[in-house]
Amino acid sequence: MTRFSVIVPAYQVQAYLSECLESVLVQDYPDFEVIAVDDHSPDGSGEIIDDFAARDRRVVPVHLPHNGGLGPARNAGMARARGDYLLFLDGDDTFAPGALRAIADRLQRTGDPDVLVYDYDRTYWTGEAQRNALSHHLGQAGPPVFTLDDRPELLRLLMIACNKAYRREYIARLGLAFPSGFYEDTPWTYPTLLAAGSIAVLDRVCLHYRQRRRGNILSTTSRRHFDIFDQYDRVFAFLDEHPELARWRPVLFERMLDHLGTVYNSPGRLPRSARTEFFRRCRAQYRRHRPAQRRPAASRRSSVRYLLTRLGAGRTYRLLWRVDQLGRAARGAARTAYRKLRAALLLAHYRLQAHRRIDPHLAVFAAYWNRGYSCNPAAIEAAVRQLAPHIRTAWITTPEFAHTLPEGVRRLHPGSAAYWTALARAKYLVNNVNFTHRLVKRPGQIHLQTHHGTPLKHMGLDLQEYPAAAAGTDFDRLLAHADRWDYVLSANRHSTLVWERAYPASYTTLEYGYPRNDALYRASADDVRRIRDRLGIATGTTALLYAPTHRDYRRGQFPLMDLERLARALGPRFVLLVRSHYFYQQPLTTASADGATVLDVSGHPSIEELCLAADGLLTDYSSVMFDYANLDRPIVIHAGDWAAYRAARGTYFDITTEPPGIVAEDEDALAEAFTSGAWCGPRAAELRAAFRARFCRYDDGHAAERVVRRVFLDERQPDGLPPVLPLSDRTPAPPPGECADGVQRAAQRPSRGTGPDGTEPVGGLSGRTPGGGAGTSARPPNARSSAPAEWSAAARARPLRPST
Repeated sequence: MTRFSVIVPAYQVQAYLSECLESVLVQDYPDFEVIAVDDHSPDGSGEIIDDFAARDRRVVPVHLPHNGGLGPARNAGMARARGDYLLFLDGDDTFAPGALRAIADRLQRTGDPDVLVYDYDRTYWTGEAQRNALSHHLGQAGPPVFTLDDRPELLRLLMIACNKAYRREYIARLGLAFPSGFYEDTPWTYPTLLAAGSIAVLDRVCLHYRQRRRGNILSTTSRRHFDIFDQYDRVFAFLDEHPELARWRPVLFERMLDHLGTVYNSPGRLPRSARTEFFRRCRAQYRRHRPAQRRPAASRRSSVRYLLTRLGAGRTYRLLWRVDQLGRAARGAARTAYRKLRAALLLAHYRLQAHRRIDPHLAVFAAYWNRGYSCNPAAIEAAVRQLAPHIRTAWITTPEFAHTLPEGVRRLHPGSAAYWTALARAKYLVNNVNFTHRLVKRPGQIHLQTHHGTPLKHMGLDLQEYPAAAAGTDFDRLLAHADRWDYVLSANRHSTLVWERAYPASYTTLEYGYPRNDALYRASADDVRRIRDRLGIATGTTALLYAPTHRDYRRGQFPLMDLERLARALGPRFVLLVRSHYFYQQPLTTASADGATVLDVSGHPSIEELCLAADGLLTDYSSVMFDYANLDRPIVIHAGDWAAYRAARGTYFDITTEPPGIVAEDEDALAEAFTSGAWCGPRAAELRAAFRARFCRYDDGHAAERVVRRVFLDERQPDGLPPVLPLSDRTPAPPPGECADGVQRAAQRPSRGTGPDGTEPVGGLSGRTPGGGAGTSARPPNARSSAPAEWSAAARARPLRPST
């Protein structure tokens, strides 16, 4: 017996079927069969199924003698199924990478429940992907196994068959099958959830639910939409056969009325001549299935709809629906007009404020498009409060990130009158991206552009050669923004050369290092230990920070590797700290693999703290590698899609031949790098030493002080600024412990420039010592990071007090 029977019905899906079947066959979980059912399709779907079956014995072809529709095709697949669990996948949908492994792991951890509900996203023909808007109902907090009485909110999810795994023995005992006709999922999904003695959820996208450009079959105009009445009759017949489930009748009654109303009001579903008949059937359905006791309606609008359905007042129902739609449109237009009027008044206010004198003691800061207190601006702001207390500071951010601001720092709401007043009158403007294009820099204002990473991928004007990655960038506006800059920060000479070429303007480059990296030199062993304790990292455990970057050539977030598989290979002495890119709101993983731990730390407020807590860094092409190199701890590069990444965006040098450590081309090589100990061996140390010498030239723990003294205190003499310490004289924060192979990095760190041990980087890449040329990183480490805590010029040796 196999674990999973994946049933794939196919009818006129030849353009998508190969991708669908391939998404199953490439899963890293091998214990499954694919029952591909050709529903007598007139196109090439049947031939595609036979081709796949010929080359992979896990594909079981089924050819039906006549077309019966989706329901009968699924039934034909179930009749051939041998697996413990039934999974359904329509011929134009796909499984996400690692989906079967995640489902199998969750089933094992929850004791093989009757039904497992997992999440999906809608993938559009434009390439856009949107996760299920009700995914919060799949949270895994609370009891791992439950019944529908414990979590009735699951009935609010889209009632489709393809986002669930069903225990085959349970379905056989229930005697369920799919009916023919439209809306065939309705009399399947409701009964399977209602009668289940055990349900579990998996808060992970396992299904990519394709949304075709011309819609699906339910968007066609046809009398077949009348099938919905028969389908709900089957649902209530099931309740009649199971009187112990009678308590669910009021809930299903309301779900039915809402569903019927959706079909009636949806443009293009019902022929115009059939509308009156359809609503007459709605009235009959209301009377047939009305429960003895009704629940209070969720809203007044619902009460009116239900009453009109009961009375059979179809025209009034339709009229009120149109009035409601018009009301929504009118409210939307009013909101738009209000926004435009408000924007015009605020712009006039800004222009008026620009005629007032500049406030010499006001500095305005922002970072990552107003996403909170973080990065270089935050480190500089903290230093200003210590070294230049006569200057008042204000920070632009939204209420969502207000909690990140230190006590005493004034918050400016983006777009408010106070925001425009501050932009008009502040002497100092500091950002790691750009302020609004409506900002007109006044004579006497000082604009400091800190940037937020060492550039590996092409930036600025260099993107002109890559129009797809530029995504409609207005290069004239880009240059206009650069013309506002007075100072630009640089962490190394490579960055200096890139910035001055990619953003040609008359600013002054300050080669002072990145202030955000001061924290990596000022933290003590106690600080590191406290951070690890807060994160729940056990003593003696090796923590790896996994921080991938954004892909320009892909839309939305997608898994770049199977993290659960890697965690299993590493074993229980490792913990993976997974940090998704700040462009995305969803975590990369939510699972804990057996024998190892995977922790999502995307919401942690400080990337610096995560770096301090980690024994090593695993990344691809993120600029966090350049910051992390300051700690002189191992870095591993996963370069599985390097060719595609470089072709899509362009890079300033080849990170696979000039890396900061071991390079792995695939997941097998990556696991080998860690399990063999090569990730922190002598060769890795040699590569890291050369990388640090090249890209950590100015980071020594005193970058923020140099910036404040030069920009805010106008100390222009070089001898008045803290000199940059030579690399050999710097002492980064002590590492948490030992590498996986027992090499104690704190006491036995290889000296810089030591010779190689003769081993080659994992994955067959050359890994030669970096030479000359341009340097690296793409996106910033994370907008949610926060700056180092209090800073004092008189106490440079004092350790960092980590943020909480």
